[in-house]
Amino acid sequence: MHIFFSGIGGTAIGPLALIAKQAGYTVSGSDKQDSSYIRYLYDQGITDVHIGQSAESIAAVHAHQPIDWLVYSSAVAIEQPDAPEFVFCREQGVKMSKRDEFLSHFLDEKQLKLIAVAGTHGKTTTTAMMIWLMKQLDVPVSYSVGAKIPFGEMGHFELHSEYFIYEADEFDRNFLYFHPHLSIITGIDWDHPDIYPTRNEYNDAFRQFLSQSQHTIMWHADATTLDLAVSDSQTILDENDAAIEASLHLPGHVNRLNAWEVAQAGIRLFDKSPEELIGILNAFPGVARRFEQIVPGLYTDYAHTPPKIRGALQLAHEVAGDNVVVVYEGLHNTRQHFIKDDLKTLFDSVKNLYIVPSYLAREDPTLALWTPADLRKLLSTETQTKTVASQMDDTLRSAIGHHLDSGDLVLCLSAGGGGSLDEWLRREFKR
Repeated sequence: MHIFFSGIGGTAIGPLALIAKQAGYTVSGSDKQDSSYIRYLYDQGITDVHIGQSAESIAAVHAHQPIDWLVYSSAVAIEQPDAPEFVFCREQGVKMSKRDEFLSHFLDEKQLKLIAVAGTHGKTTTTAMMIWLMKQLDVPVSYSVGAKIPFGEMGHFELHSEYFIYEADEFDRNFLYFHPHLSIITGIDWDHPDIYPTRNEYNDAFRQFLSQSQHTIMWHADATTLDLAVSDSQTILDENDAAIEASLHLPGHVNRLNAWEVAQAGIRLFDKSPEELIGILNAFPGVARRFEQIVPGLYTDYAHTPPKIRGALQLAHEVAGDNVVVVYEGLHNTRQHFIKDDLKTLFDSVKNLYIVPSYLAREDPTLALWTPADLRKLLSTETQTKTVASQMDDTLRSAIGHHLDSGDLVLCLSAGGGGSLDEWLRREFKR
């Protein structure tokens, strides 16, 4: 079967393309721009990738070998409902679907039990921790994770695996297509107002997801948020359990919470002692773009919602005390409008703050496009005095270099892919 992935450079579609190739499918794809993720796929043998999503390009691919299924990212469908690739496939009678339908088909075909990691924040790290745990236990496992990991590829199909670990994203209601064997809920805090206009609609989606899961591991605070009745299908954990801090030694409180949930999942799935599982998780090597060090003192992190940002800041302060400098790139102008009240005090604890232009995608055209100077005005009076509206240029590079030379920890909150702050940092500081 020939699968064409539209938006193949995305952190959800790319791993799925890898899995399809490893499972024996013919894989091709396209993206609107080149990126480090595209080059990563090239290195993994997926070379039939076209930059620019035109009818001519997909027609040439189809002429060489007929496409059986076009799998597209939600971003492509939202930005261009009548994208040239979609029009071509409709005319040719090619099956089309979002990634959730294809993955569900794949799970059924391979008879894999789904371990789904869902939640507003912490999904990628928790998914990676679950993969790490199984690998260290020598449990064959297939998986998809939305970031590069140092102990495997972003997507992997293991022929003799029983389980498939999946970062189940709530955006565009993706996670509602699945009926997991086990779900881990990392935390629930209203997000994606373009999909869920009210907090209750967001919570309802998680209630439905839980009803579709055979068993769920989650925190007491989230069970309270969803007003869940006590049930044998749920393991409710106490986020204030003293054993979490006593037994786990990973840097960052949120990382220790994530690891605790994974340990509880391991206890449920495998005949292993809690001590053995905790020991494995304490050796977790981390994930790309989650407090990832680019050069000494300079870190990149994908945190882009207030809870994620607070977690990243807590970790930075745990490492560097008061000497924390932040470079902030918002993910979507639309989200900046949504979180404007949180932004006021979000960065009060940092030594200096630099704001660069937000990474734009899936924007609401009715909302004003806020510049770094506009975002600076939303901050508290005190924070404004230590904030610079910036661009990704030599001036910012020199400022970051000065802070590093002074012994500051520079935390760069970078939200995008191609053309993002993250890519700029890697180019400028790893030369």
